[in-house]
Amino acid sequence: MRKKDVRRSAENLDNLFDTFLAIKEAEGRAPATMRQYRENYGFFIEYLDKHSIERTASAIDRSVIRDYILFMRNSWIRFEGHSFKSEAEQTVGLAPATINTRLKTLRVFYRCLIEEGLIDSNPMDGVRSVPEHHENIDILTAEELQRLLSVPNRRSYADFRDYVLMNLLLDGMMRISEAIHLKVDDFNHSGQTVVIRAAIAKNRKTRTVPIESRTARLINELIIENKHDFDSDYIFLTVYGEPITRDHFRKRLNEFAKKARIEKNVHPHLFRHTAATMFLEAGGDIRHLQMLLGHSDLRVLLRYTHLSNDALKRQHEQYSPIKQVLGKRNLPRKIKRKTK
Repeated sequence: MRKKDVRRSAENLDNLFDTFLAIKEAEGRAPATMRQYRENYGFFIEYLDKHSIERTASAIDRSVIRDYILFMRNSWIRFEGHSFKSEAEQTVGLAPATINTRLKTLRVFYRCLIEEGLIDSNPMDGVRSVPEHHENIDILTAEELQRLLSVPNRRSYADFRDYVLMNLLLDGMMRISEAIHLKVDDFNHSGQTVVIRAAIAKNRKTRTVPIESRTARLINELIIENKHDFDSDYIFLTVYGEPITRDHFRKRLNEFAKKARIEKNVHPHLFRHTAATMFLEAGGDIRHLQMLLGHSDLRVLLRYTHLSNDALKRQHEQYSPIKQVLGKRNLPRKIKRKTK
């Protein structure tokens, strides 16, 4: 469709979104990113339809976007109609991070339309993100990880697969979306490495992740197991031979955590937070950790590290600048008082 023809249909928001998807797909956006675009646009359309707002470009202005934000903050019911969520989980109001993720899609969407000359004004201009309060994440302890890893029955295929996946997430510190999309060719048994292809990496950059020999043996064992019954290039498969999904693994991980009597919110991404923190607490270099995690910005990296108070105290005692300035002889010391 020529640009002139597209502009004629610019009043139809769905047509504009289809054009946006075609542009982003041509730019090589990751499949996960494209899914997120579709999901977040769907949430926006759901809001428009619920409030009888036309799906047209001219009907959407800054006030509509801000009303949408207020609705998400104060009225949106989480997991409404979800068959696997309890009533207790269906709380009112979305988390700030969730709201900002949905707004991010709208920003990218409207900015693209402006750049392509398909609309004349951007309703996202002047709309700020919702403040996020970054609280410390309660990571898993070594003892909790030992209990968690002891739960799966490794004689069961599904449990063994999950056991291998947990070991890989902890050892390789990768995202769950990267791990579940690994293929057999991405794994080097003798070299003890796993390649995160650009197609599955969040930053669209290929990186090579080293793993321990024990983790490599587990992955190799799973690959051999898969070859007996399945014809698939992927490493982590369901019992039916299909690539496992993030939600499938999350549900099973929750069951493992309950059996391990872990009261913390255990989810796949927690392995990445935990591993990064343990790496630094053991003396690992933050630059090397940056390469392992695949982050280009150190500011983003710091969100994954939650050093314990004890670790901070030890580091302070060892490296406090005051020791270098005053020297040991000038540091306060206890002197016995003379009694009269």
